[in-house]
Amino acid sequence: MHEHTVRVTTAAGTVEGFTRDGVHRWRSIPYAQAPVGSLRFRAPRPAQPWPGVRYCHGFTKCAPQERRYTVMGVGKYQPMGEDCLTLNVVSPQMPESDSLPVMVFVHGGGYIMGSSATPIYDGVALARRGCVYVSVNYRLGALGCLDLSSLSTDDVHIDSNLFLRDLVLALRWVKENIAAFGGDPDSVTVFGESAGAHAVAALLAAPDAEGLFAQAISESPASGMTRSSEVAAEFAMRYIAALGARRQDATHALMKASPAELLAAQNRLIEDGVRDMLGAFPIGPVFGDDYLPLDPVVAMREGKAHRVPLIVGTNAEEGKLFTRFLQLLPTTEPMIEALLAEVDPAARERITRAYPDYPDRSACIRLGGDFAFSSAAWEIAEAHGRHAPAHLYRYDYAPRVLRWSGLGATHATELLAVFGVYRTKFGALLTAPADRRSALRVTNEVQRRWRSFSHTGNPGDDWPAYTDTDRAVMVFDSKSRLEFDPHPERRRAWEGFSLAR
Repeated sequence: MHEHTVRVTTAAGTVEGFTRDGVHRWRSIPYAQAPVGSLRFRAPRPAQPWPGVRYCHGFTKCAPQERRYTVMGVGKYQPMGEDCLTLNVVSPQMPESDSLPVMVFVHGGGYIMGSSATPIYDGVALARRGCVYVSVNYRLGALGCLDLSSLSTDDVHIDSNLFLRDLVLALRWVKENIAAFGGDPDSVTVFGESAGAHAVAALLAAPDAEGLFAQAISESPASGMTRSSEVAAEFAMRYIAALGARRQDATHALMKASPAELLAAQNRLIEDGVRDMLGAFPIGPVFGDDYLPLDPVVAMREGKAHRVPLIVGTNAEEGKLFTRFLQLLPTTEPMIEALLAEVDPAARERITRAYPDYPDRSACIRLGGDFAFSSAAWEIAEAHGRHAPAHLYRYDYAPRVLRWSGLGATHATELLAVFGVYRTKFGALLTAPADRRSALRVTNEVQRRWRSFSHTGNPGDDWPAYTDTDRAVMVFDSKSRLEFDPHPERRRAWEGFSLAR
């Protein structure tokens, strides 16, 4: 395989990447100073300039998390560390123009796991279609997505929404540097999946992100992952107790603890929350301060979010993944009854009635998937669509291998199309020969629409914006089609639903 090196000069210094298979790649370019020592729990600061050439051929560290989530291949794990604020760039070797649209990807993982180095996110297929692709690392879990700012003292200041500040700084880096890589800084699309999709919704409502992106795509945003500063302060107290520290020693304990100790306390906090059904996941964005004044959906509804074109959607069988892995979603009758125990009886009746076979297993899984994902997509499309174009989709495609395995079009399977996985050797394993053509057709369609949207803000004239009069939904399948308000009773069942107390 022929490889050669390629150099670009950024504001902080020269970076060297490599060229292979028709694309240039740079890996782990720092966009911020390492958030370590006195910078732990502080807003990120731009990377300091370096002398000479920085070699960006390989991935460096991902954010601290459970080791099992850092798998890069058979028996191969990515190293972890707090010095993780880096991004990767992929651009076509022979671009069709000297200024391509830019697509910036925010990975998912429930705000507690994931890395931009995960092989599926490599972005080469998107770059080949004519964009500069950027994938970003941000601080996770207790070090970035658990709001501990209420514990600040005169000596130790802790900032809120650290991960969101990281993403905004990364977008600012893109604005300032991407032209040198062949990208158009005025044509940036930020897109993410799952917690990454949720982070995209938060970016839409963060005043500091204004002007840093022209379009946004939110694939399977989760519900119940945003909290008020008051609820966050309660979680911060519980976290300190889980860390085994007293309130008066909180900041000292936080600065002294190792990443592994912080992670262990975070896991205890999550387990307690899941057991007590506290009404909100403790990790994720916090609204009610200068950085994120309003809940993102409220900001959209009131026209206070950035009015950029948006694509938002979910997969047909979101909940099925969570019956096998990460059993955090309510996908069984006992879990659903616990979830709805505190809810007004009329609302409980409305929700369960929208799933006619409840409490059959399949109805429970559908209900859990709608609670966690579809309800958020419906709400975002409606709120954002009042003031800017919002396009809603549902991804139904599943090759036989995924259907036979009982997963179907579950959470994250649209990434196989978005990132062109069905065109790879691994993708060939997922498609029985009979599914090969349909898998490539769905891949081409999703990529074509994402590309069109990243160029123009329009995913195609045959995909109208979502409005509360016709509720157009693009259904991606072996033969894609447009439907109007496909599940009105399920959509209405969740209107105004909230677990926050």
